[in-house]
Amino acid sequence: MSYPIQKTNAEWQAELEAKGAESVAFQVTRHAATERPYTGKYEQHWESGSYACMCCGHKLFDSETKFDAGCGWPSFSKAVDDNAIEEKRDLAHGMVRVETLCANCGAHLGHVFDDGPRNAQHTTGLRYCMNSASLAFKEKN
Repeated sequence: MSYPIQKTNAEWQAELEAKGAESVAFQVTRHAATERPYTGKYEQHWESGSYACMCCGHKLFDSETKFDAGCGWPSFSKAVDDNAIEEKRDLAHGMVRVETLCANCGAHLGHVFDDGPRNAQHTTGLRYCMNSASLAFKEKN
């Protein structure tokens, strides 16, 4: 897949280092690694604002859609719009899952599952299970 923003691995690594990203960010975003559960800085983060791709800054989620799924990773019920995230079938590790990628640069974000809440605030029934290392938070002004 071709993305609007394309860089070499060396360029992505330098970009993440310049942004002060977590040490696992390159492996997570460019090689689909997964951070250990309950270790990410946004897992229990509840400030008001938005979450963007750590690599390119593309806005992905609003804090109003974040919920505590009890899974150990930040979870959201929906993306900001239909153009924020690309979904791709993932057959790795003997499982069938749906991988989520930044639609702007192709960074691996996590996976989406259909076991999310269905209530007045979270109507989709989806759980976008994201790696904190793939996200950058911007506080609401």
